[in-house]
Amino acid sequence: MTAGAGSDELVRRFEAEHDDYNAIMTKALADRLAEAFAELLHERVRRDWGYGRNERLSKDELIQEKYRGIRPAAGYPSCPDHTEKQTLWNLLGVEEAVGIRLTESFAMWPAASVSGLYFSHPKATYFAVDLVTKDQVENYAARKGMPVKEVERWLAPNLAYEAE
Repeated sequence: MTAGAGSDELVRRFEAEHDDYNAIMTKALADRLAEAFAELLHERVRRDWGYGRNERLSKDELIQEKYRGIRPAAGYPSCPDHTEKQTLWNLLGVEEAVGIRLTESFAMWPAASVSGLYFSHPKATYFAVDLVTKDQVENYAARKGMPVKEVERWLAPNLAYEAE
């Protein structure tokens, strides 16, 4: 989901005019719109998949995520490995279909973009992965076909040890 199409050009124009306020507001509005559209899509999914068809939640209940299901994404505490975005991009043809590309650090461009997965199970909840140990990193690297050092780089904030 993106709300960033064209916002970069607008931000550059405001910055060239030394209009920092409108540049900042454009970035903030695009970011908030992307999140709002992702929430709207999640609401539609809950309705269309049937488990939220009779949902009548107030805005406060929506903010408190009182609905069934979750919408985690790469980078969330339960899925700290951003490299998995590339797998989704390849499977879904995201860049071609939507125009959102991944940078070399797996950030999305345009920046006012969000991605995630929908889980509808009634017991699905957000959680955090504990710090990752060396043996877990080695196992994960082998399964991903990546060098251990590269996996350590991507998971650095989540390591239970000091990488060399």
